[in-house]
Amino acid sequence: MSDFISPGWSIFVAVATVVSLLACLVLLFGASKRKGGSADDTTGHVWDGDLRELNNPLPRWWMLLFVLTVVFGGVYLVLYPGLGAFAGQFHWSAAAQHAADVQRAQTAIAPLYARFDGMAHQALARDPQAQALAERLFINNCATCHGSDARGSKGFPDLTDDDWLWGGTPERIAETIREGRQGQMPPMAAAVGNSQDVRNVANYVLSLSDGPHNNVAAQLGRSNFVACAACHGAGGKGNALLGAPNLADKIWLHGWGEDTVVRMINEGKLNVMPPHKEWLTESQIRVLAAYVWGLSQPTTSAALTR
Repeated sequence: MSDFISPGWSIFVAVATVVSLLACLVLLFGASKRKGGSADDTTGHVWDGDLRELNNPLPRWWMLLFVLTVVFGGVYLVLYPGLGAFAGQFHWSAAAQHAADVQRAQTAIAPLYARFDGMAHQALARDPQAQALAERLFINNCATCHGSDARGSKGFPDLTDDDWLWGGTPERIAETIREGRQGQMPPMAAAVGNSQDVRNVANYVLSLSDGPHNNVAAQLGRSNFVACAACHGAGGKGNALLGAPNLADKIWLHGWGEDTVVRMINEGKLNVMPPHKEWLTESQIRVLAAYVWGLSQPTTSAALTR
């Protein structure tokens, strides 16, 4: 409750909460002393001809439980957050509780990873125990997007090939896991030219990987590709420092074909991988990076499957 955009909302919530508790007590005592609406102390409601609803006072045990509930609510609001931005006497928060739980878990597993701290990534990629731990880390943290086999899907990179948007060394992979990545291609249609120029550039891009394309359109689009070369390079081979993909291979992360490339030029694309440093220790990141690196190394992958 600490993220209110103005103090007024905090005050409003606090006042509304206190008034609600007091209103419960007023309603309770008012209902317990209310007399019947008729001489025979009934409510006037009749069912089946002779079944009358009495207006008896609330049972004392029920009323006592109700009062205790309201008192408990009041004590809780004094000790814990609930009255707007008031943090409570215990200063408890879900975020702090979660951070404490994470710290406690990391402290408990630290001895398990201590043996791997001095090992090189290449050695980690061949250590059976490290790889067993890393496989579980991958399933829990990476498989949702990249798949349990790490082969990815449309929009999510395949981690078993040698095509790396941000670099495929163990150090770069560890950096990607730790800090996350944000790859953004802005809409480039205005920089390329008119709609026909966009199609010409799309055909030129397809020609770089020897895919089916219109040769005449590709030649016309060559000069306009200069607008894309700042990121993808003059030969379209990409730039790992910017996360710009290689356009000269046959790997298409977001789909393939003239219409797909045209749409990419017109609309751009934003891809985000979240950072994992908040819930993985540095030791876990190193082990996981070695595992991911090993998936793209034929000799390492073969050794791990034996």
